[in-house]
Amino acid sequence: MDGEIQGTQSGSMETFENLVRAEFTPKHTYLNTASNGLLPARTVTAVQQAVRMRAEGTPLGPLYEDVEAARASFARLAGVPAERVATGASVAEYGGLIAASLPAGAEVLTAEADFASLVNPFHARGDLKVRAVPLERLAESVRPGTALVAVSTAQSADGRLADLPAVREAARAHGARTYVDASQSAGWLPMEADADDFLAAVGFKWLLGPHGAAFFVTPQDFGGLTPLLAGWVAGEVPWESCYGPVEELAHSARRFDISPALFTYAGLRASLELLEEIGVDVVHAHDVALADRFRVGLAELGHAPVPAPGSAIVSVPGLGHRQSELSRAGIEVSDRAGNLRAAFHLYNTPADVDRLLGVLAA
Repeated sequence: MDGEIQGTQSGSMETFENLVRAEFTPKHTYLNTASNGLLPARTVTAVQQAVRMRAEGTPLGPLYEDVEAARASFARLAGVPAERVATGASVAEYGGLIAASLPAGAEVLTAEADFASLVNPFHARGDLKVRAVPLERLAESVRPGTALVAVSTAQSADGRLADLPAVREAARAHGARTYVDASQSAGWLPMEADADDFLAAVGFKWLLGPHGAAFFVTPQDFGGLTPLLAGWVAGEVPWESCYGPVEELAHSARRFDISPALFTYAGLRASLELLEEIGVDVVHAHDVALADRFRVGLAELGHAPVPAPGSAIVSVPGLGHRQSELSRAGIEVSDRAGNLRAAFHLYNTPADVDRLLGVLAA
């Protein structure tokens, strides 16, 4: 039995390595997925084909099919029916819809210094009570009168993971809803979108797609949201909804769609197919192992990263100023609030980690 398990694991690892080698050819040590993911070769090909279709005047029907295929693929990754997934361009647009649905004076609880695209729509309303608390105190800070808890699965600045089970439990106990931004985790951390009221994620980071696409998961009953951004694509029959007001909105979350960036979704479809082929569980184990290797190496160099156990993102206080030096050395990381942020994904290797540690030690 042990030999059989080892054989299965070996086969999975071989498939993983073969797929990665075939799809990614970075010219540098790229450890900056928290900013932008690398594009797989199949994605580049798909975008080029889509552009060629426009240039040649080919009917674009297949590109709209790519949008639906991408929606279905994300739904499988998120663990929800495709009917609950809307497609758009940014997380902020979805936050705007949620903010617009809240009554004046409603309390929205957020984590301190969470990403602007998540929190700013609630501030922009002007008549909501937005309260920010330390991430580790989020669950205990839910109280009677809290209408919504909005938080990123993984913090952009330092990779810290929200205790989502605790947040959900506290929200349910007080009659609050939850809104999760999975932009920094979708693609490496398994999603449980069905456990939250709303979930959003962009496609250009860990999902490995081009810029200009995002997904939004709603409850089956749409959670009281009004489709304020609805245009013709939000109609139950889009091509019959092109003129005048949309008479019949889509019966699914597609009523929250905006007109899609077709080139982007053509590429994103291919990227999501790759992630499904490999499996997010496999990617998760790979990414976190590399992050842990980096944490161990940092400790040996006398550096203490921001505590973020289980995260694929590692942030090191006081080293952000070395970002430009590392870039000149061919190592791409980020400087975030004075911290050096490294993000490890499926195309990274232990050699990448060791090279970063070597330059930091020099």
